[in-house]
Amino acid sequence: MKWLLAFIVFAALPAHAQKTEKATFAAGCFWCTEEAFEKVPGVISAVSGYTGGTVKGPSYEQVSSGRTGHTEAVEVTFDPAKVSYERLLDVFWLNHDPTVTNRQFCDSGTQYRPEIFYHSEEQKRLAEASKAKWEKQKPFRQPLLTPITQASAFYPAEEYHQDYYKKNAFQYSFYVSGCGRYSRLDSLWGDLRKKK
Repeated sequence: MKWLLAFIVFAALPAHAQKTEKATFAAGCFWCTEEAFEKVPGVISAVSGYTGGTVKGPSYEQVSSGRTGHTEAVEVTFDPAKVSYERLLDVFWLNHDPTVTNRQFCDSGTQYRPEIFYHSEEQKRLAEASKAKWEKQKPFRQPLLTPITQASAFYPAEEYHQDYYKKNAFQYSFYVSGCGRYSRLDSLWGDLRKKK
């Protein structure tokens, strides 16, 4: 009887509560990175935050100084039954400029460096395979400089940064166009972005 009760409780859980995984990506401004991942079917949440540095519980002002070692990043919670980690990696590559370090588009400094933060040896293996795949498929000559690093503590950003593209649509649109994010991505990746 206990097994039947356990089965009923498990079956009643939302799908995302049954099995989820985390993935962490830095691709420049976390507002834009969050938008890119939240639109992927199978992604449960994308949280803007800071990782890769040495300061515990940093504020936006601290990270913006470039002295914490942290980069703006997004922690993605996803349902692996609906979207694969490989698919998330493809979204990552096509949403940042991997030809530069310590900057993305109009933002510069180590706090904007692009990076993949893996949570397991399997994620590391898949990330390395993905980088090798895109190195062969990329339509530009420059090498892919984006590093692959073991995930460390992730600190969610302040509430006003979460879902910024939804809550402040006008300001966000002005920032994205002024920063030249999508024009640069299109010039780098071309038709590959349309197929994603």
